[in-house]
Amino acid sequence: MSAGRTLGLRAARVAVWAVLPGEVALAVCLVAGVRIPGAVLLGAEALVVGMLALEAYVMWPLYAARRRAGGGRREAGLAAVRAVVPVAVRRLIGHEFRALHSLGLWAVRRRHRIPDGARSFSYTEPQTGIMWTILFVSVVETVVLALVIPWPLVHAILLVVDVYGIVIVLALHAACVTRPHLVEADGSLRLCYGALFDLRVAAAVIVSARVERRYDGGGLVRVDEDGVLDLAVGSRTTVTVELAEPVEFVRPLGRRGSARTLRFHADDPRAAVAALGRKPVTPERTAPSSPPDPPV
Repeated sequence: MSAGRTLGLRAARVAVWAVLPGEVALAVCLVAGVRIPGAVLLGAEALVVGMLALEAYVMWPLYAARRRAGGGRREAGLAAVRAVVPVAVRRLIGHEFRALHSLGLWAVRRRHRIPDGARSFSYTEPQTGIMWTILFVSVVETVVLALVIPWPLVHAILLVVDVYGIVIVLALHAACVTRPHLVEADGSLRLCYGALFDLRVAAAVIVSARVERRYDGGGLVRVDEDGVLDLAVGSRTTVTVELAEPVEFVRPLGRRGSARTLRFHADDPRAAVAALGRKPVTPERTAPSSPPDPPV
């Protein structure tokens, strides 16, 4: 890739990070009914048009090169988008859409794509109380700020932001409820944390599973130097799974890692360990019956 094209690619990525938050803030103001001066609107739209022009200028050679290499239109377009839009931005947008979709599933009491024969295990018990507390505090804060703040512009912006924050809190919890851990019919394991994390482990790789209650501080997804992955909920894990070989996974913002030992939380750890230790059932073949002896 030439130096000019590399510089253009970097400029396009910087433009995405710089312009999109401002456009979102402007959209929030417009939805809230705030009157925006014409000059501000014109300047904001000019920035957006400039960003789109820069994105098109950078993405077209990438798209054309992939098409010349034999790729289809969809494949070439996705490759160009991946090259220009930072992976963290793409993943954050994807997480948000999946969480909102899970909120709809939760409202109609459905779960997300559980295969036939799979056993599901919830993991939301340690965080349910915290989630409802955060939701209650957010509602109280919204009401108090609506009564205290006298400036209409600030009041409208904070109202939209607070209401959207309440929806996101509900959506994150709904994603955890509708996307449980799974032990599928073939004995494979699927570990989830809402819309943020998804790891599949084949049954052939699982060596052992045991109940092991641990209380560790830190983030949601942590990997130590020994290749141990902690997928904690409420800073606790209850199940430890040993693997025959490391498995790769993707962190919520796109970084990759690998682990040979998995520690995660399940509300019923004994049932989860029992399901992992149970071999998949295969139909037994009956031997053909021997012909009857000839009469004497």
